[in-house]
Amino acid sequence: MRKPIFFTRRVPLALVVLAAAGATNLPAATPARPLAQEHVVVAESPDPQTIPAYNPGLARLPGGRLIATYNLRRGYIATSDDRGQTWQARGNFPFRHARPFTAGDTVYILGQAGDLMIIRSDDKGETWSDPVKLTEGQRWHQAPSNVHYANGNVYLVMERQDTPAGFTGWAVKHLAPVLLRASVSDNLTRRESWTFASELFFRDVFDPDQVRWFGIPFYPHHPDRQTVFANNRRMSPPGWLEANVVKITDPAHFWHDPEERTFHLLLRANTGMTNIGALAKVVENADGSMTTMLERAPSGEEILFLPLPGGQMKFHILRDDETELYWLLSSQSSDSMTRPEHLGPDRFGLADNERHRLQLHFSTNAVDWMFAGMVAIGETPRHARHYASMVIDGDDLHVLSRSGDEHARSAHNTNLITFHTISNFRDLAY
Repeated sequence: MRKPIFFTRRVPLALVVLAAAGATNLPAATPARPLAQEHVVVAESPDPQTIPAYNPGLARLPGGRLIATYNLRRGYIATSDDRGQTWQARGNFPFRHARPFTAGDTVYILGQAGDLMIIRSDDKGETWSDPVKLTEGQRWHQAPSNVHYANGNVYLVMERQDTPAGFTGWAVKHLAPVLLRASVSDNLTRRESWTFASELFFRDVFDPDQVRWFGIPFYPHHPDRQTVFANNRRMSPPGWLEANVVKITDPAHFWHDPEERTFHLLLRANTGMTNIGALAKVVENADGSMTTMLERAPSGEEILFLPLPGGQMKFHILRDDETELYWLLSSQSSDSMTRPEHLGPDRFGLADNERHRLQLHFSTNAVDWMFAGMVAIGETPRHARHYASMVIDGDDLHVLSRSGDEHARSAHNTNLITFHTISNFRDLAY
Protein backbone atom coordinates (compact mmCIF):
# COMPACT_ATOMS: atom_id res chain seq x y z
CA MET A 1 0.00 0.00 0.00
CA ARG A 2 1.21 3.50 -0.77
CA LYS A 3 2.76 5.08 2.31
CA PRO A 4 1.17 8.34 3.53
CA ILE A 5 3.51 11.22 2.77
CA PHE A 6 3.48 14.61 4.44
CA PHE A 7 5.58 17.51 3.24
CA THR A 8 6.10 21.01 4.56
CA ARG A 9 8.06 23.90 3.21
CA ARG A 10 11.13 24.66 5.27
CA VAL A 11 9.97 27.58 7.44
CA PRO A 12 12.32 29.02 10.11
CA LEU A 13 11.28 27.88 13.59
CA ALA A 14 11.27 31.48 14.82
CA LEU A 15 8.53 32.37 12.34
CA VAL A 16 6.45 29.40 13.43
CA VAL A 17 6.71 30.49 17.08
CA LEU A 18 5.84 34.11 16.25
CA ALA A 19 2.82 33.04 14.20
CA ALA A 20 1.56 30.83 17.03
CA ALA A 21 1.89 33.77 19.41
CA GLY A 22 -0.24 35.95 17.16
CA ALA A 23 2.57 38.20 15.99
CA THR A 24 1.54 40.69 13.33
CA ASN A 25 4.96 41.81 12.11
CA LEU A 26 5.68 38.72 10.05
CA PRO A 27 7.28 39.09 6.58
CA ALA A 28 4.87 40.44 3.98
CA ALA A 29 3.51 38.13 1.31
CA THR A 30 5.41 38.16 -1.97
CA PRO A 31 4.51 36.98 -5.48
CA ALA A 32 5.51 33.49 -6.54
CA ARG A 33 8.90 33.76 -8.21
CA PRO A 34 10.04 31.40 -10.97
CA LEU A 35 11.92 28.36 -9.75
CA ALA A 36 14.31 28.15 -12.70
CA GLN A 37 14.19 31.39 -14.69
CA GLU A 38 17.92 31.22 -15.44
CA HIS A 39 18.80 28.79 -18.18
CA VAL A 40 21.45 27.40 -20.47
CA VAL A 41 20.86 27.64 -24.23
CA VAL A 42 21.36 24.14 -25.61
CA ALA A 43 20.51 25.03 -29.21
CA GLU A 44 19.56 28.09 -31.27
CA SER A 45 18.02 28.26 -34.71
CA PRO A 46 20.38 29.62 -37.39
CA ASP A 47 17.38 31.23 -39.12
CA PRO A 48 14.34 31.68 -36.81
CA GLN A 49 12.08 32.79 -39.66
CA THR A 50 12.40 29.49 -41.52
CA ILE A 51 13.89 26.96 -39.06
CA PRO A 52 11.98 26.57 -35.77
CA ALA A 53 13.42 24.86 -32.70
CA TYR A 54 11.06 22.01 -31.77
CA ASN A 55 10.63 18.77 -29.82
CA PRO A 56 12.92 18.91 -26.76
CA GLY A 57 13.44 15.43 -25.30
CA LEU A 58 15.55 14.61 -22.26
CA ALA A 59 16.92 11.45 -20.64
CA ARG A 60 19.36 10.72 -17.83
CA LEU A 61 21.70 7.74 -17.98
CA PRO A 62 22.49 5.74 -14.81
CA GLY A 63 25.94 7.34 -14.55
CA GLY A 64 24.48 10.84 -14.66
CA ARG A 65 25.04 11.76 -18.33
CA LEU A 66 22.16 13.74 -19.81
CA ILE A 67 20.94 13.11 -23.37
CA ALA A 68 19.05 15.93 -25.10
CA THR A 69 17.25 15.65 -28.42
CA TYR A 70 15.59 18.43 -30.44
CA ASN A 71 14.69 19.43 -33.99
CA LEU A 72 16.09 22.12 -36.27
CA ARG A 73 14.55 20.64 -39.42
CA ARG A 74 16.58 17.50 -38.63
CA GLY A 75 16.82 15.85 -35.27
CA TYR A 76 19.93 16.58 -33.20
CA ILE A 77 21.57 14.92 -30.19
CA ALA A 78 23.64 16.54 -27.45
CA THR A 79 25.07 15.18 -24.20
CA SER A 80 26.12 16.79 -20.92
CA ASP A 81 28.34 15.38 -18.18
CA ASP A 82 28.13 18.40 -15.86
CA ARG A 83 24.41 18.41 -15.05
CA GLY A 84 23.47 20.50 -18.06
CA GLN A 85 25.92 23.37 -17.77
CA THR A 86 27.69 22.54 -21.05
CA TRP A 87 26.64 20.37 -23.99
CA GLN A 88 28.49 18.34 -26.62
CA ALA A 89 27.00 17.67 -30.08
CA ARG A 90 26.69 13.93 -30.78
CA GLY A 91 25.05 13.68 -34.19
CA ASN A 92 21.71 14.01 -35.94
CA PHE A 93 18.88 11.86 -37.28
CA PRO A 94 16.25 12.17 -40.04
CA PHE A 95 13.03 12.15 -38.00
CA ARG A 96 11.13 14.26 -35.46
CA HIS A 97 8.85 14.03 -32.41
CA ALA A 98 11.71 12.04 -30.90
CA ARG A 99 12.44 11.14 -27.31
CA PRO A 100 15.56 9.51 -25.84
CA PHE A 101 15.25 6.68 -23.31
CA THR A 102 17.27 3.83 -21.87
CA ALA A 103 16.65 0.08 -21.96
CA GLY A 104 19.27 -1.96 -20.19
CA ASP A 105 22.69 -0.62 -21.15
CA THR A 106 21.43 0.83 -24.44
CA VAL A 107 20.15 4.31 -25.24
CA TYR A 108 17.43 4.68 -27.86
CA ILE A 109 15.80 7.60 -29.66
CA LEU A 110 12.34 6.93 -31.09
CA GLY A 111 10.26 9.28 -33.22
CA GLN A 112 8.59 9.48 -36.61
CA ALA A 113 9.14 10.48 -40.20
CA GLY A 114 5.69 9.35 -41.21
CA ASP A 115 6.59 5.83 -40.06
CA LEU A 116 8.01 5.17 -36.61
CA MET A 117 11.81 5.42 -36.62
CA ILE A 118 14.42 4.43 -34.04
CA ILE A 119 18.19 4.61 -33.52
CA ARG A 120 20.39 3.18 -30.75
CA SER A 121 23.67 3.85 -28.97
CA ASP A 122 25.72 1.26 -27.12
CA ASP A 123 28.37 3.69 -25.90
CA LYS A 124 26.26 6.09 -23.77
CA GLY A 125 25.35 8.38 -26.62
CA GLU A 126 28.80 8.85 -28.15
CA THR A 127 27.86 7.24 -31.47
CA TRP A 128 24.57 6.15 -32.98
CA SER A 129 23.26 3.50 -35.35
CA ASP A 130 21.58 4.13 -38.67
CA PRO A 131 17.81 4.77 -38.45
CA VAL A 132 15.48 1.77 -38.61
CA LYS A 133 11.77 1.79 -39.51
CA LEU A 134 9.41 0.10 -37.06
CA THR A 135 6.36 0.51 -39.34
CA GLU A 136 5.81 0.67 -43.06
CA GLY A 137 3.52 3.05 -44.96
CA GLN A 138 1.88 4.63 -41.89
CA ARG A 139 1.59 8.13 -40.44
CA TRP A 140 2.46 8.78 -36.81
CA HIS A 141 2.54 11.76 -34.49
CA GLN A 142 3.49 12.67 -30.90
CA ALA A 143 5.62 15.07 -28.88
CA PRO A 144 8.43 13.85 -26.59
CA SER A 145 6.29 12.74 -23.65
CA ASN A 146 7.16 10.40 -20.80
CA VAL A 147 8.49 6.84 -20.66
CA HIS A 148 7.38 4.29 -18.05
CA TYR A 149 9.17 1.16 -16.80
CA ALA A 150 7.41 -1.82 -15.20
CA ASN A 151 7.88 -5.59 -15.01
CA GLY A 152 11.10 -5.50 -17.03
CA ASN A 153 9.41 -3.58 -19.85
CA VAL A 154 9.50 -0.08 -21.22
CA TYR A 155 6.20 1.63 -22.14
CA LEU A 156 5.64 4.77 -24.21
CA VAL A 157 2.91 6.25 -26.38
CA MET A 158 2.94 7.27 -30.02
CA GLU A 159 -0.15 8.31 -32.01
CA ARG A 160 -1.21 6.85 -35.31
CA GLN A 161 -2.82 9.33 -37.66
CA ASP A 162 -5.62 8.31 -40.01
CA THR A 163 -6.91 11.45 -41.72
CA PRO A 164 -9.60 10.93 -44.36
CA ALA A 165 -9.49 12.65 -47.73
CA GLY A 166 -11.12 16.06 -47.71
CA PHE A 167 -10.32 16.90 -44.10
CA THR A 168 -8.50 20.20 -43.68
CA GLY A 169 -6.87 21.68 -40.60
CA TRP A 170 -5.25 20.13 -37.57
CA ALA A 171 -6.29 16.47 -37.61
CA VAL A 172 -6.20 15.70 -33.87
CA LYS A 173 -9.67 14.08 -33.99
CA HIS A 174 -8.11 11.48 -36.30
CA LEU A 175 -5.33 10.45 -33.88
CA ALA A 176 -5.24 7.20 -31.91
CA PRO A 177 -2.83 7.01 -28.96
CA VAL A 178 -1.03 3.67 -29.12
CA LEU A 179 0.81 2.33 -26.08
CA LEU A 180 4.01 0.54 -27.14
CA ARG A 181 5.68 -2.09 -24.92
CA ALA A 182 9.04 -3.83 -25.20
CA SER A 183 11.32 -5.82 -22.92
CA VAL A 184 14.31 -3.75 -21.81
CA SER A 185 16.55 -6.73 -22.61
CA ASP A 186 15.50 -6.95 -26.28
CA ASN A 187 16.94 -5.19 -29.30
CA LEU A 188 14.37 -2.41 -29.71
CA THR A 189 15.41 -1.59 -33.27
CA ARG A 190 13.57 -4.79 -34.29
CA ARG A 191 9.82 -4.51 -34.96
CA GLU A 192 9.15 -7.90 -33.36
CA SER A 193 10.45 -6.59 -30.03
CA TRP A 194 7.45 -4.26 -29.73
CA THR A 195 3.82 -4.92 -28.84
CA PHE A 196 1.35 -2.26 -30.02
CA ALA A 197 -1.91 -1.68 -28.16
CA SER A 198 -5.19 -1.51 -30.05
CA GLU A 199 -6.19 1.82 -31.57
CA LEU A 200 -8.87 4.16 -30.21
CA PHE A 201 -9.54 7.28 -32.29
CA PHE A 202 -10.98 10.44 -30.76
CA ARG A 203 -13.52 10.67 -33.57
CA ASP A 204 -15.00 7.35 -32.41
CA VAL A 205 -15.49 8.32 -28.75
CA PHE A 206 -16.32 12.04 -28.78
CA ASP A 207 -20.01 12.95 -28.86
CA PRO A 208 -20.78 16.67 -28.27
CA ASP A 209 -24.23 15.76 -26.95
CA GLN A 210 -22.64 13.87 -24.06
CA VAL A 211 -20.67 16.85 -22.75
CA ARG A 212 -23.50 19.38 -22.51
CA TRP A 213 -23.26 21.93 -19.70
CA PHE A 214 -19.44 21.92 -19.78
CA GLY A 215 -18.96 24.24 -22.76
CA ILE A 216 -16.95 21.70 -24.73
CA PRO A 217 -16.03 22.56 -27.38
CA PHE A 218 -15.69 26.17 -26.26
CA TYR A 219 -15.58 27.72 -29.73
CA PRO A 220 -17.93 27.03 -32.64
CA HIS A 221 -16.42 24.40 -34.86
CA HIS A 222 -16.96 22.41 -38.04
CA PRO A 223 -16.35 18.64 -37.86
CA ASP A 224 -14.23 18.53 -41.02
CA ARG A 225 -12.34 21.81 -41.23
CA GLN A 226 -10.97 24.75 -39.27
CA THR A 227 -13.21 27.58 -38.14
CA VAL A 228 -11.67 31.03 -38.68
CA PHE A 229 -12.17 33.88 -36.20
CA ALA A 230 -10.91 37.47 -35.97
CA ASN A 231 -7.31 38.15 -37.08
CA ASN A 232 -7.18 34.75 -38.81
CA ARG A 233 -7.18 32.85 -35.49
CA ARG A 234 -8.42 29.31 -36.00
CA MET A 235 -10.13 26.47 -34.13
CA SER A 236 -9.69 22.92 -35.40
CA PRO A 237 -12.21 20.21 -34.55
CA PRO A 238 -11.82 18.83 -31.00
CA GLY A 239 -9.31 16.05 -30.50
CA TRP A 240 -6.59 14.57 -28.31
CA LEU A 241 -2.83 14.18 -28.66
CA GLU A 242 0.57 13.98 -26.95
CA ALA A 243 -0.23 11.30 -24.38
CA ASN A 244 1.67 10.46 -21.21
CA VAL A 245 1.43 7.00 -19.62
CA VAL A 246 0.67 6.67 -15.90
CA LYS A 247 0.47 3.61 -13.65
CA ILE A 248 -1.87 3.78 -10.64
CA THR A 249 -0.23 1.85 -7.79
CA ASP A 250 -2.34 2.90 -4.77
CA PRO A 251 -4.84 0.12 -3.85
CA ALA A 252 -7.19 2.77 -2.41
CA HIS A 253 -7.49 4.53 -5.79
CA PHE A 254 -10.77 4.04 -7.67
CA TRP A 255 -8.83 3.16 -10.83
CA HIS A 256 -6.27 0.84 -9.28
CA ASP A 257 -6.05 -2.55 -10.97
CA PRO A 258 -5.19 -5.25 -8.39
CA GLU A 259 -3.80 -7.39 -11.22
CA GLU A 260 -1.40 -4.56 -12.19
CA ARG A 261 -2.32 -4.83 -15.87
CA THR A 262 -3.82 -1.38 -16.44
CA PHE A 263 -2.07 1.78 -17.64
CA HIS A 264 -3.73 5.17 -17.93
CA LEU A 265 -3.10 7.62 -20.74
CA LEU A 266 -3.38 11.32 -19.94
CA LEU A 267 -3.60 13.40 -23.10
CA ARG A 268 -3.71 16.99 -24.20
CA ALA A 269 -7.29 17.93 -25.12
CA ASN A 270 -7.96 20.36 -27.97
CA THR A 271 -11.35 21.76 -26.90
CA GLY A 272 -10.79 25.53 -26.68
CA MET A 273 -11.05 25.23 -22.87
CA THR A 274 -8.03 25.48 -20.59
CA ASN A 275 -7.09 23.06 -17.81
CA ILE A 276 -8.97 20.16 -19.37
CA GLY A 277 -7.14 17.01 -20.48
CA ALA A 278 -8.31 13.73 -21.96
CA LEU A 279 -8.15 10.23 -20.49
CA ALA A 280 -7.98 6.67 -21.79
CA LYS A 281 -6.65 3.40 -20.43
CA VAL A 282 -4.86 0.34 -21.75
CA VAL A 283 -5.33 -3.15 -20.30
CA GLU A 284 -2.78 -5.91 -20.81
CA ASN A 285 -4.54 -9.16 -21.67
CA ALA A 286 -3.54 -12.67 -20.61
CA ASP A 287 -2.19 -13.39 -24.10
CA GLY A 288 0.10 -10.35 -23.98
CA SER A 289 -1.99 -8.14 -26.25
CA MET A 290 -3.11 -4.70 -25.07
CA THR A 291 -6.56 -3.15 -25.46
CA THR A 292 -7.25 0.61 -25.39
CA MET A 293 -10.56 1.87 -24.01
CA LEU A 294 -12.15 4.66 -21.98
CA GLU A 295 -12.08 4.65 -18.19
CA ARG A 296 -15.30 4.68 -16.12
CA ALA A 297 -16.36 6.54 -13.02
CA PRO A 298 -17.74 4.51 -10.07
CA SER A 299 -21.19 5.41 -11.42
CA GLY A 300 -20.42 3.46 -14.57
CA GLU A 301 -20.24 6.58 -16.75
CA GLU A 302 -17.38 6.72 -19.24
CA ILE A 303 -14.79 9.46 -18.76
CA LEU A 304 -13.23 11.18 -21.73
CA PHE A 305 -12.23 14.55 -20.22
CA LEU A 306 -10.45 15.18 -16.93
CA PRO A 307 -9.49 18.39 -15.10
CA LEU A 308 -5.75 18.90 -15.61
CA PRO A 309 -3.71 22.08 -15.09
CA GLY A 310 -2.39 23.01 -18.53
CA GLY A 311 -4.20 20.12 -20.20
CA GLN A 312 -4.87 22.31 -23.23
CA MET A 313 -1.19 22.20 -24.23
CA LYS A 314 1.53 19.59 -24.36
CA PHE A 315 2.53 18.54 -20.83
CA HIS A 316 4.95 16.06 -19.24
CA ILE A 317 4.33 13.75 -16.26
CA LEU A 318 6.94 11.99 -14.12
CA ARG A 319 6.46 9.69 -11.16
CA ASP A 320 9.05 10.06 -8.42
CA ASP A 321 9.67 6.64 -6.89
CA GLU A 322 11.22 8.16 -3.76
CA THR A 323 8.05 10.03 -2.73
CA GLU A 324 5.49 8.17 -4.86
CA LEU A 325 4.30 11.53 -6.17
CA TYR A 326 3.44 12.41 -9.76
CA TRP A 327 4.94 15.64 -11.09
CA LEU A 328 3.31 17.62 -13.90
CA LEU A 329 5.09 20.17 -16.11
CA SER A 330 2.63 22.21 -18.17
CA SER A 331 1.61 25.60 -19.56
CA GLN A 332 -0.31 28.03 -17.38
CA SER A 333 -3.15 30.10 -18.83
CA SER A 334 -3.84 33.60 -17.57
CA ASP A 335 -6.41 35.08 -19.98
CA SER A 336 -8.34 32.29 -21.69
CA MET A 337 -11.56 34.36 -21.71
CA THR A 338 -10.10 37.01 -24.03
CA ARG A 339 -11.96 37.35 -27.31
CA PRO A 340 -9.89 36.66 -30.44
CA GLU A 341 -10.04 40.26 -31.66
CA HIS A 342 -8.49 41.48 -28.39
CA LEU A 343 -5.45 39.21 -28.39
CA GLY A 344 -2.14 40.95 -28.99
CA PRO A 345 0.08 40.35 -32.02
CA ASP A 346 2.59 38.34 -29.97
CA ARG A 347 -0.05 35.75 -29.09
CA PHE A 348 -0.31 32.57 -31.15
CA GLY A 349 -3.74 31.14 -31.96
CA LEU A 350 -6.76 31.52 -29.71
CA ALA A 351 -6.75 32.46 -26.04
CA ASP A 352 -6.29 28.86 -24.83
CA ASN A 353 -2.94 28.76 -26.65
CA GLU A 354 -0.83 30.81 -24.21
CA ARG A 355 2.73 29.46 -24.27
CA HIS A 356 5.09 31.57 -22.14
CA ARG A 357 4.26 30.47 -18.57
CA LEU A 358 5.74 27.09 -17.58
CA GLN A 359 4.35 25.68 -14.33
CA LEU A 360 4.90 22.69 -12.02
CA HIS A 361 2.32 20.69 -10.03
CA PHE A 362 2.40 17.50 -7.95
CA SER A 363 -0.21 14.87 -7.12
CA THR A 364 -0.68 11.71 -5.10
CA ASN A 365 -3.25 10.24 -7.48
CA ALA A 366 -2.74 11.77 -10.97
CA VAL A 367 -6.14 13.48 -10.71
CA ASP A 368 -5.86 16.11 -7.96
CA TRP A 369 -2.95 18.44 -8.78
CA MET A 370 -1.37 20.88 -6.32
CA PHE A 371 0.57 23.92 -7.46
CA ALA A 372 4.32 23.67 -6.75
CA GLY A 373 5.51 26.82 -8.53
CA MET A 374 6.27 28.62 -11.75
CA VAL A 375 9.29 27.16 -13.53
CA ALA A 376 9.98 29.99 -15.97
CA ILE A 377 8.09 32.90 -17.52
CA GLY A 378 8.87 34.52 -20.86
CA GLU A 379 9.23 38.29 -20.93
CA THR A 380 6.41 38.56 -23.48
CA PRO A 381 3.98 36.06 -25.03
CA ARG A 382 6.46 35.66 -27.89
CA HIS A 383 9.13 34.49 -25.41
CA ALA A 384 7.73 30.96 -25.14
CA ARG A 385 8.58 28.49 -22.40
CA HIS A 386 6.56 25.42 -23.30
CA TYR A 387 6.48 21.86 -24.71
CA ALA A 388 9.05 20.93 -22.07
CA SER A 389 10.46 17.57 -20.98
CA MET A 390 11.95 16.75 -17.58
CA VAL A 391 14.05 14.18 -15.69
CA ILE A 392 14.89 13.64 -12.03
CA ASP A 393 18.58 13.90 -11.12
CA GLY A 394 19.07 13.19 -7.42
CA ASP A 395 17.38 16.04 -5.53
CA ASP A 396 16.97 18.17 -8.64
CA LEU A 397 14.55 18.32 -11.54
CA HIS A 398 16.02 19.13 -14.96
CA VAL A 399 13.78 20.73 -17.60
CA LEU A 400 14.39 21.07 -21.35
CA SER A 401 12.10 23.68 -22.91
CA ARG A 402 11.05 24.75 -26.38
CA SER A 403 11.71 28.45 -25.89
CA GLY A 404 11.90 31.75 -27.68
CA ASP A 405 13.22 35.30 -27.41
CA GLU A 406 12.65 38.48 -29.41
CA HIS A 407 14.05 36.74 -32.52
CA ALA A 408 11.44 33.96 -32.55
CA ARG A 409 9.05 33.96 -35.47
CA SER A 410 6.14 33.37 -33.07
CA ALA A 411 5.31 31.83 -29.72
CA HIS A 412 4.75 28.56 -31.61
CA ASN A 413 7.71 28.73 -34.01
CA THR A 414 10.41 29.22 -31.40
CA ASN A 415 14.14 29.67 -31.88
CA LEU A 416 15.73 28.24 -28.71
CA ILE A 417 16.06 25.02 -26.74
CA THR A 418 16.77 25.96 -23.12
CA PHE A 419 17.83 23.92 -20.09
CA HIS A 420 16.60 24.74 -16.57
CA THR A 421 17.20 23.13 -13.16
CA ILE A 422 14.83 23.18 -10.17
CA SER A 423 16.99 22.50 -7.12
CA ASN A 424 15.62 20.35 -4.27
CA PHE A 425 12.31 20.01 -6.08
CA ARG A 426 10.82 17.64 -3.48
CA ASP A 427 10.84 20.50 -0.96
CA LEU A 428 8.07 22.08 -3.06
CA ALA A 429 5.57 19.40 -2.02
CA TYR A 430 3.34 20.08 0.96
